[in-house]
Amino acid sequence: MHYYMNGFNGHYGLGLFGLGGLIMVIFWILVIIGIIFLVRSSSSGVRHVPEKRENRDNSMAILKERYAKGEINKQEFEEKKKNLQE
Repeated sequence: MHYYMNGFNGHYGLGLFGLGGLIMVIFWILVIIGIIFLVRSSSSGVRHVPEKRENRDNSMAILKERYAKGEINKQEFEEKKKNLQE
């Protein structure tokens, strides 16, 4: 009886409840970190692809406009077009 009151009641070390509580806190911290990591990685992947494509489309439109206005010749247009497609 004396062992039960002192040993499992948390008076020595962490006791059974203290260890379980610590494990539960660590578990939830890992779950929260995992969720944050997934949200950041998925949102950053979605954001970058359209921006690159949009920039490339805008650059091509500007290049075509400059060629149409006569600011650059056909050779320059083809070189710059090739660079944009890489």
